[in-house]
Amino acid sequence: MRKLAIASFTNLGYRLHARKFAPLETDMGGKTVLVTGASGGLGLETARRLGAMGARVIMVARDHAKLSRASHTVDGPTAIEIADLSLLQDVRRLAERILESEGHLDVLVNNVGVLLPKREITSEGVEKTLATNLAGQFLLTNLLIPKLTDSAPARVINVSSGGMYSERIEPSDLQFAEETYKGTTAYARTKRAQVILTEMWAQRLPDQRVLFHSMHPGWAATSGVAASLPTFNKLMRPLLRTPEQGADTIVWLAVDSEPTKSSGRFWFDREPAPTHLADSTRETERDRQRLWAALVDITDSDVLVA
Repeated sequence: MRKLAIASFTNLGYRLHARKFAPLETDMGGKTVLVTGASGGLGLETARRLGAMGARVIMVARDHAKLSRASHTVDGPTAIEIADLSLLQDVRRLAERILESEGHLDVLVNNVGVLLPKREITSEGVEKTLATNLAGQFLLTNLLIPKLTDSAPARVINVSSGGMYSERIEPSDLQFAEETYKGTTAYARTKRAQVILTEMWAQRLPDQRVLFHSMHPGWAATSGVAASLPTFNKLMRPLLRTPEQGADTIVWLAVDSEPTKSSGRFWFDREPAPTHLADSTRETERDRQRLWAALVDITDSDVLVA
């Protein structure tokens, strides 16, 4: 298990760890991969890397013009899907299109995410950070599990963040209806919850036909970071990872044989990483079940318990 220190999240940490990385030479020809948040940053870099390996990449984002431009930078066959993944109705429509049009789906990369400075409510009445980072991901994954199972062996990769180390989940107030909203806190809690859901999906689908993994990309220089954390971006710019470095473990989880040996793990720079650095962030089993139940209630979706 990889030991974590703040410096390891930087490009210096990546370069140190990457000295042990084997080249990724997997042939992904005949495989179909869906990547959310694919119009830029880690999502686009993931699409580029997997496309270069021969995969057909379904790129999902909400801005048609931006996504179309991004798709032209990906080698190999691509398809674009326009959806605002903060809106559950858009998520359902996207899933319907994928279920109807795709013969198989081998990898789902849940990458889309936002960090908002102010509390916003979607037109469906859901707090937007929760809707984008967690509820939409929960719904999309649940709806696509039948297609992933039919395509088995398949993989689901949830892109979390090192910010999750600072927070524990608060299942009684997921939408910050009672607590004063703070963007970084809301973001970190959704990223913590992504790791928990990864473990819970793996528990509910233990036959390993669909493998679930979450990962921490380190501190990467993306337009999202620049927009949501401008001071951090300015101060840390020389040490931030490139999008390619940040996406490396996403791609590795999608193609390498090592991740097929387990399900439900949390990864950083191609090695398992601890999910907690302090006892204060640990949740109880009751917290986990309340988180799952709350998301079932918000999304009206679930998977069968093993």
